[in-house]
Amino acid sequence: MPIADTLLRLAEPPALYEARWTGQILAEVTRTLVVRFGKSPEKARYREAAMHEFFRDSIVENYKSIVAEMTNHPKDRHVLAAAVACRADYLVTFNLKDFPPEAAGKYNIAVIGPSTFLKRLLIVDHAVVEARLGDQAAAIGISFNDLLDRLAASVPGFVSILRKP
Repeated sequence: MPIADTLLRLAEPPALYEARWTGQILAEVTRTLVVRFGKSPEKARYREAAMHEFFRDSIVENYKSIVAEMTNHPKDRHVLAAAVACRADYLVTFNLKDFPPEAAGKYNIAVIGPSTFLKRLLIVDHAVVEARLGDQAAAIGISFNDLLDRLAASVPGFVSILRKP
């Protein structure tokens, strides 16, 4: 999943944003990697362990008491509760339908897709975003343009900005 790698690289020091999640969210990611994306359980658990190790300050813990107050889709209320608990500015997800603006807006949290979020990070520091993408491409042994091709399927608006002459 190149988009997850991209987002994590941009959260590495010196970070362009602070990534936040819960143990419950990480467990869901691990299950999804196995069930939906066909990753081996070992690889999925390795990724979860690496996220714990390298992003120790990203875990949100004091959110469970407010889950019931959330008004978005019941299965994703814990995600919004975590965003509220850590006072996030953005909740970044492909699953926009389960986070209606009125549910997060009352907490001043913007729910946006990854492409929109990445475009905002380009505004923060275009050179760092491009450098991290270059590092990502090199790490997996492909060209920068090949990485953009892979990312285009999930974040086409972001990629189109990077491809402009």
